[in-house]
Amino acid sequence: MEVLTKVESDKEVAIDEAEEDRQDEVNEDLLKLEETLCNIQITPTPCSLPERAQEVDLSQYPTSYKENSPQEKLLLAIADNFCCQYVHLYPDRKPLLLSPLNECGVQKFVSTTLRPTLLSYPELYSWEGCASFVSEFLSLEPLDPPIDPPRHLYSPTWLMQTQRGSCFDFSTLLCSLLLGAGYNAYCVSGYAVKEMCLLNQSLQECPLLVTHVKGKATEQKRQVKKYSVKPPRDLRSGFEQRQEERRQADAQAILLKKQQEAERLQEERERLPPDPLLGLRVHCWVLILSGNREVPENFFINPLTGKSLSTTHKCFLGIESIWNHQNYWVNMQDCRFGCAEMNFDLGDAVKWEYLLYGTTGQSLLLIPDMKKQQEAEDDEEVHPNLEEVDEPKVFEMPPSWVNQINISQQDMETRCPGGMKVIQYRKAKLEKFAPYLLPDGLVTRLTSYSDLDCTQPSTVKEWYQHRHDHLEERELKKTSNVTIEHFRPGWSYALKSHRYITMTPETERQMDFYSHARADGLARRVEMPFEMTETFEDRPDFMYHRHVVFGKRVKVFGPSNTEAPDQGQRPLQKVVERFSRDRSKPAGEDVAERIFLVSEDRIQVTYHREDDRIIPAWRNFIKPRDSGDSQNPHSFTPQMASTFQVDPFEKPSKNIFLYEMLVHMMKEEESVALRVKESEKEVRVILGVREQEESSIELHISIYNTARNERARCHREALERTAKEERLQQEEKELDFLAPLLAQLGDPENLTRQAALQLRNDCLADLKQRLIDKANLIQARFERETQELQQKQQWYQKNQLTMTKEDEDEYLAYCSDAMFRIHILKLRLSRHKDKAPQKYLALDERLRRDPRLKRCS
Repeated sequence: MEVLTKVESDKEVAIDEAEEDRQDEVNEDLLKLEETLCNIQITPTPCSLPERAQEVDLSQYPTSYKENSPQEKLLLAIADNFCCQYVHLYPDRKPLLLSPLNECGVQKFVSTTLRPTLLSYPELYSWEGCASFVSEFLSLEPLDPPIDPPRHLYSPTWLMQTQRGSCFDFSTLLCSLLLGAGYNAYCVSGYAVKEMCLLNQSLQECPLLVTHVKGKATEQKRQVKKYSVKPPRDLRSGFEQRQEERRQADAQAILLKKQQEAERLQEERERLPPDPLLGLRVHCWVLILSGNREVPENFFINPLTGKSLSTTHKCFLGIESIWNHQNYWVNMQDCRFGCAEMNFDLGDAVKWEYLLYGTTGQSLLLIPDMKKQQEAEDDEEVHPNLEEVDEPKVFEMPPSWVNQINISQQDMETRCPGGMKVIQYRKAKLEKFAPYLLPDGLVTRLTSYSDLDCTQPSTVKEWYQHRHDHLEERELKKTSNVTIEHFRPGWSYALKSHRYITMTPETERQMDFYSHARADGLARRVEMPFEMTETFEDRPDFMYHRHVVFGKRVKVFGPSNTEAPDQGQRPLQKVVERFSRDRSKPAGEDVAERIFLVSEDRIQVTYHREDDRIIPAWRNFIKPRDSGDSQNPHSFTPQMASTFQVDPFEKPSKNIFLYEMLVHMMKEEESVALRVKESEKEVRVILGVREQEESSIELHISIYNTARNERARCHREALERTAKEERLQQEEKELDFLAPLLAQLGDPENLTRQAALQLRNDCLADLKQRLIDKANLIQARFERETQELQQKQQWYQKNQLTMTKEDEDEYLAYCSDAMFRIHILKLRLSRHKDKAPQKYLALDERLRRDPRLKRCS
């Protein structure tokens, strides 16, 4: 036991020594820290001033922003009383958003922050246009913390300047525009899912990619005629058909099961982790009730995206309160199942508790005419003698304290903050740009991806505006490298769309044209390396199709012949032309198809089929060997023409007729070859023009757009510059700097040399003295500001330890303003010293040019 006691005592001694050493180290660290802090001295320099948040300049705001009227103070008192009763009766519910602070730090009731405004833009007369403008114009600032309503609710005019705000600010601006447009709109304070509160659209499909599936047309039953030919009997085995149908059903079931399993795995990969704040995240959106503006049913508008949603949508988890510019209602319904079973009859006091009693507290689901009729009946039943009954006084909502909302034309064009906005969707990214922001006129770009991480782009769609080449849309498929361009009407060759892989001629491409804007009625041209197909519409010769087959070019060795027109052209092998039915001609004489086999020297002509025939008539021709010699007559034999006549009793055609038809067809072949060459030339010209337009893109600017039209702007600037020069010249004429000195001499008509010299010296001396006096004045002000700053700094050093936070903030603000004034005085003095000699020399030069002082020169 003694040994154990000794060991324990030794341990205690060692522990005490270790604690003493540790205490000594702490004391040494404290001494070093105090020495370091003593060496640090605070100097009131502009660089050392703490950065402060941008404050509101209260002088620029009207009185309604900074103060409350007596009626508003009474309304705030009513709201406070209402809030106290609400908290007492429902202690488990969150406090209501009734009177947050505005941008000037003044409490304002939420209903008075709404300012119904109807603007002159037609786009803002519909709820779609208003919602789209608000969602694109503002940037979201998420609520902090996300489970409580905001402490500040800014005015719509402040939002138009800053372009930033929370979901409550979005809803305030949108509801103001909707109320001005005549909608029965309300701001809704409630709860929503995380993705809606944080504007996360990465799991939603892009609206530009959603294809509207048309309903399947109901197949009409074919009318069975009484006298009709019975269909042939089906001789296939019924057992084999049933077995085949069973095999196909099994294979389809297996495929469907695989697809469902793949979709389930995909959903599991895309599923976000559970939100710990589900049902607690505060959100604000807009409610539009049916009735006004022919709205058939109630619906919600998410102001962050500008989309309309049903009142039963699963993203909305509950509602605390709603308000408009007339009243405020608190929801008394159960929201355990979201908003699916909610009733929006605001006149039902059991389900909606209103703040102010009046006409706005009555049922809002009645038609206005029925409301008046019901009110009249109630008054007659309850108060038969209306003159003897005193109506209770109703407190009306004060008018809005917000100035009228003004949206400039530039804001309507720019929309997005900074002129651009990027929205991330599921497997897609949408970029929006303001008109004229980019030099190529791009306003929208949609990039589709093949993976969820958006790293492998598959398709890029771009929309353009105000392009001089009339390009509206371009789509690039990354996998196949195919580009599709769409043009609006007005281009020189009436091009409607262009599908191509490369801009090199004689490659695969498809061109669609506005056929009504072309003389030849061309609607489509499809080109392959050795083929070209053209489709026509509404031609007078009834041709609607032309197919051309080319051969390989023959390499020619030797000097190039620049005079040969056919050099570089692909040789023709076959041309097929088809024609529609011309009812003015008999079917046996109306050509339906003609084929020019150029490489075989043959021509095939097929006529339209008569109504009571099953096969058409045709003729085949073989061109003579001397067909290339146009000077000599062509030799013709009966073996060169073969004819098939449908009617066996019809007389065969004579040889002279066949010969004339052969000559006509040979001429048509030459004209067709020329038209084919013109088509090839047109393709090369279009490709050249497109390359030139893409290399130097020009945007069309309206003559009424004086801000961007360079010619109009230069003309306006020239007029302003001319007017300014004339005004300055007039001022110079009116201002005579020699007038005071001449008045002292009695305004003599002629000056002697000595008087002129004296006058000149006096004028220069006066200017010199004024320049010196101005420099002395600036120097005196500088010294006074410096002395006051030093005195303030000495006062701060003496009272630094006893100053409050407000006094310190006031001192920092004074130092900042003083340093700013000192800096400005330095700049003024330096600028004055630099410009004083110039002013002196300028006056000397003007005196030398003055005609009254010519004798002193």
